[in-house]
Amino acid sequence: MRIRTWIKKTKAGRLLWRVVIGIVGGTVTVLGAIALVAPGPGVLIVIAGLGILATEFAWASRVMVTTRTYAQKAADKAGIPKWVQFALIAGAAVISIVVIIYLHYTGKI
Repeated sequence: MRIRTWIKKTKAGRLLWRVVIGIVGGTVTVLGAIALVAPGPGVLIVIAGLGILATEFAWASRVMVTTRTYAQKAADKAGIPKWVQFALIAGAAVISIVVIIYLHYTGKI
């Protein structure tokens, strides 16, 4: 959080931070929307993008809660057991962590 605090010291830094979060979160959300119709875990990616946006934008937090509610209702209708839902979420989290660590050690982030 030191970088975030350092960047947000000035008004221009706060604006820059919001723009960067908006671009990153928006990109992830759009990729999730594409994955909804293409093969892939679209709902999880959309929620991840909204989670990124929710760190700076209150509207994204409200949308994320609504999206999670719809996803839960769809999972309940499909009859997916809770343990499978948790396993999918845990698997996506592990994959995300591995990718972040890999990108960090290769110097790409």
